[in-house]
Amino acid sequence: MKSAAMMKVSKPRAAQAMAGLRKGTPHHLVARVGANFPSSGQRTRAERSMTTGTVATMAVAEGAGTFTSEVFDVENVSLAGCEESILRGGRDKFGLLKDAFEGVKTIGVVGWGSQGPAQAQNIRDSIEAAGLSGDISVKIGLRKGRPSWEEAVECGFTEQDGTLGEVFDVVAESDLLLLLISDGAQASLYPRVLAAMKPGSTLGLSHGFLLGVMKNDGVDFREDINVVLVAPKGMGPSVRRLYEQGKEVNGAGINASFAVHQDYTGRATEVALGWSIALGSPFTFRTTLESEYKSDIYGERCVILGAVHGIVESLFRRYEAQGMSEEDAFVNSVESITGPINSIISKKGMKALYEGLDAEGKETFMKAYSAAFKPSMDICYEIYEDVACGNEIKSVVNATNRFDRFPMGKIDQTRMWKIGEKVRAKRVESEIPINPFTAGVYVANMMATLQTLREKGHQWSEICNESIIEAVDSLNPYMHARGVAFMVDNCSFTARLGTRKWGPRFDYILDQQAYVAVDNGQQVDEELKTEFLNHDVHAALAVCSELRPSVDISVSTDEAVGA
Repeated sequence: MKSAAMMKVSKPRAAQAMAGLRKGTPHHLVARVGANFPSSGQRTRAERSMTTGTVATMAVAEGAGTFTSEVFDVENVSLAGCEESILRGGRDKFGLLKDAFEGVKTIGVVGWGSQGPAQAQNIRDSIEAAGLSGDISVKIGLRKGRPSWEEAVECGFTEQDGTLGEVFDVVAESDLLLLLISDGAQASLYPRVLAAMKPGSTLGLSHGFLLGVMKNDGVDFREDINVVLVAPKGMGPSVRRLYEQGKEVNGAGINASFAVHQDYTGRATEVALGWSIALGSPFTFRTTLESEYKSDIYGERCVILGAVHGIVESLFRRYEAQGMSEEDAFVNSVESITGPINSIISKKGMKALYEGLDAEGKETFMKAYSAAFKPSMDICYEIYEDVACGNEIKSVVNATNRFDRFPMGKIDQTRMWKIGEKVRAKRVESEIPINPFTAGVYVANMMATLQTLREKGHQWSEICNESIIEAVDSLNPYMHARGVAFMVDNCSFTARLGTRKWGPRFDYILDQQAYVAVDNGQQVDEELKTEFLNHDVHAALAVCSELRPSVDISVSTDEAVGA
């Protein structure tokens, strides 16, 4: 039986479509009846199990992560006892791009922020490596006269050779349109973009945010196009850097999720998988647009960026108050996380980090973990439910609409981050300590982030990538090279807004609840300790770790990340 992703979407009758139109809605945007998000958070706080068992497992639909392909060889893997399908990447798969992209002559890339430059160049290079340059072109759509236009020219895309043009000209020409503009821009421009697409073409998204916006607006995608998603689990610069580093080792890159939201032509799955292979994804797993935007927007507000910002600021103050010098406080908070703690989790997992400590270190780790887990979980649940009900998406859209009057400020001029500049300038990697208290707080937040996703019904592949792999293999290396403040000031607008909103919440709840509990003598919670040591995530992550990029990302200290 074909997976849901392979099933062709039926065409509604014209009369039914017209009956669904909202007043003032463009003719191709059909109103969704009852378009509200499914209700979340129906359980009481007591019912929100902190354990690894029944609640989490029952929430995931059987077979939700499996798929098939007529072009690529798909593997089934067991992640903590749950079967999921993956497509393993590699440059040896480039020969199949011709079949995957059958009928695709022009791949349009609209947007030049974080993902645009990386994806456009990776796909162009992969098509060239596959010998398809004469059959498929990659064309960038931008506004002429903007700095991004000149940046695209510097990357080899020009008007003269037909690989650079105005936005809506490229939209209209594209057989596969990758819409990689900012979330705020998507929210305002999507009616025009959808109207300009040609029938039978494919809309490609790298974030499910637009679906959340359209749900809030009560409209659907027009029914005569494919709608797919390929979402790399890392920033654009990571996607490009690992692709380049992997050219000599059959590929390396950032894992990606894919989704087929609408399959008008019957080939949407193959197009999406071809796109992921062309990006250099080491492995690709299945999700849905809704699941992706919930986990992604949520994750970047939690351990991927927002929470780590709150954690390190709270720990820096704590360590200074305990008598450390300002530089030692920075090293034991920020440097410890982005350096050795991150490296061990990336290669061996969270449990190995704990097991590598001595007896005293394990005790300190577990006291910090016990105190920080439930307060972190409290904020994680609040964030997830605000994303799921649409409030967080509305907040992002409203904020971007205020940018002309209230542009986003920077955080990197405060004392803590100025100290960080001095620390990084004289850093000796081998001398950065694994502070066990820092490790316990950080891992507690990572566990709270992933446990919330599991209880909300997400699959292990998505959980491991959105909660752990994206943090340790993409963002944290950049934070180590440039500083957490640099990431907070330079990643996507949606992530930056979320970090500024939720980072302080994690900061305050740790300071006001977790650290107070430790200082008042709270001992290790043996139940939480047992749950951590026996959590299913360790087995799931072990499988995912085997599929991690074959090389570690190399980051220069002056590399930009885009916005």
